[in-house]
Amino acid sequence: MRRKNVVASVALTAILALVAVPGLVGSRVPRPVAPVDPGLFRQVEVATLSRGMAMTIQPLDPGARSAGYLDRRSIVIEPDLRSEPPTALVRPAQPLARARAIRTVVPARTGSAPVTGGWHHDSDISWFGPGLYGNGTACGKTLTKSLVGVAHRTLPCGTLVTFRYKGVTVTVPVVDRGPYVAGRTWDLTHGACAALHHCFTGSIDWKLAKR
Repeated sequence: MRRKNVVASVALTAILALVAVPGLVGSRVPRPVAPVDPGLFRQVEVATLSRGMAMTIQPLDPGARSAGYLDRRSIVIEPDLRSEPPTALVRPAQPLARARAIRTVVPARTGSAPVTGGWHHDSDISWFGPGLYGNGTACGKTLTKSLVGVAHRTLPCGTLVTFRYKGVTVTVPVVDRGPYVAGRTWDLTHGACAALHHCFTGSIDWKLAKR
């Protein structure tokens, strides 16, 4: 039994030796260097300069060609660092800016264009109410479908404002705060817009009423 184990160990060692140290079996033999055909090359003559070397291929852009040269005796020096800030170039052909006064024109707001007789024209007056009926207003009123009034951001509660649309004139008090849409000044209740026949967003003339 011991002899069989020795024979098996020797055989395994031989197999491992063949794997670790491969011989000619399975290995590629280097191919001999193939001769190069001299006809693939042509002779190029380079003019000899007193110093430096000549370029065999010149760049297409003449501006990219360098007039300098380097040889074994040339010394390359790093440029010094600039201590002053760079100065912008001013072209002589560039005209100087003329000193002029700048006038700013501020256009009038489309929502409060003046009209004769103290009237103002507002092209963006809206109305509110649906979904809010039954809620209290900022001026202590209860918002209903029949409430006649208008919402404004800053005018005191109860301020009377007269609105005019296609010959119909209605004077209503400020009953709430709003509108909350940028650029708008007035927001009519349903009762006010129904009296004006203007339950949509559009143009209406208005003025502050005298008590």
